[in-house]
Amino acid sequence: MSGTPASIANERPTDDFDPRAPETFTSAHELYAEMRQRCPVAHSNTWNGFWALLRYEDVVNVLSDYKMYTTSVQNVVPKLAFTGRRPPLHLDPPEHTSYRRVINEFFSTEKMKAITPVIRRDTVALLEPMITATRGDISVGFAQRFPAFVFAEFFNLPVAMANNIKEVTAAYIEAIRDTNDDLVKDYSKRLYGIAADIIAQRKAVPMSPRDDLTSALLEARHEGELLPEEMVLGTVRQLIVTGMIAPSVFMGNIFVHLAENQELQTQLRSQPDLIPAAIEEYLRLFTPYRGMSRTARENVEFGGRLIKKDEPIALVYASANRDESIFQDGDRFVLNRPNIKDHIAFGRGPHQCPGAPLARLMLITMLEEALARTKRMDLDGEIEMTRWPEWGTNSVPMSFIPA
Repeated sequence: MSGTPASIANERPTDDFDPRAPETFTSAHELYAEMRQRCPVAHSNTWNGFWALLRYEDVVNVLSDYKMYTTSVQNVVPKLAFTGRRPPLHLDPPEHTSYRRVINEFFSTEKMKAITPVIRRDTVALLEPMITATRGDISVGFAQRFPAFVFAEFFNLPVAMANNIKEVTAAYIEAIRDTNDDLVKDYSKRLYGIAADIIAQRKAVPMSPRDDLTSALLEARHEGELLPEEMVLGTVRQLIVTGMIAPSVFMGNIFVHLAENQELQTQLRSQPDLIPAAIEEYLRLFTPYRGMSRTARENVEFGGRLIKKDEPIALVYASANRDESIFQDGDRFVLNRPNIKDHIAFGRGPHQCPGAPLARLMLITMLEEALARTKRMDLDGEIEMTRWPEWGTNSVPMSFIPA
């Protein structure tokens, strides 16, 4: 709802929560549940100040209205885009559509079927030594390594280059969490250099645009003209980061929950056809993104609070996906939840994550292989959590009884 109500026009934003506060596996969601009742439209003075929407309806309304809420100003809290525009996330429709059209084609059902054997091979190669050894850190040993292997296959890159991207991305994200702007810029420039190398390789050794996303972007056209080369560079730079982050902090969450719910672990092991449904509920319950951001083009009101034009708004997916008004018993895992399709783990609207099919494939394969190769999985040490803007685990020590 737009406008500037007189009753709130002079309101000074309060400091309602600290996004940098240390967290346990349950503390953030306990805070969000309390804030959805007490302060669903919250403000933090951290990172130069931002608003946070915690209710499902508010988050979805913003995601669905790209004309009012732009992604071109700031798309993550804290702000991290200092080194150029990176389509499609940094563009609004219709400008972003030419880039999304190319990207979407590479996440088709046909392409997911083609990549499945390789994903299963790499899943087994990473899991098997850990399970055979009967213990290991599922986050450090698997979740933080697996995306690089998938990425290498998906982008037709050497695994060594994908591992380098993963290492630089990890340092880049850590600099963001520490709000060290100089380091953020430095690592971002290094990622741009990697993207430039990928493009140079494709120009030197061309690949079919049907088989290679970078090649497809280089040949794509908008209104008869090739996409600007600096924007293609920005697109590749964007893509080489986004697919690395969320899986790395998300996968360990599933193992924590299964270790604490042995009956569910046994059920999924005996009924693997339930695994896709379990993954959907895990995506809702343990949504990894909580700082995706939009900026209002004019003053707006949410819940009686004024959000002024150009003030950043964090859309807290991790809270919205547990909103009790939408998901009954939202803090509880419910297999085959009736309205599970309403979750927004991958966002909604024109910027909904195009990589969702690949993410689902990775998660389903991981859980299938982990359960099939074990009789039991348990926690074997202290869990270490990541920090805003993601929610999830950095370390999950596990013990395994091999099948």
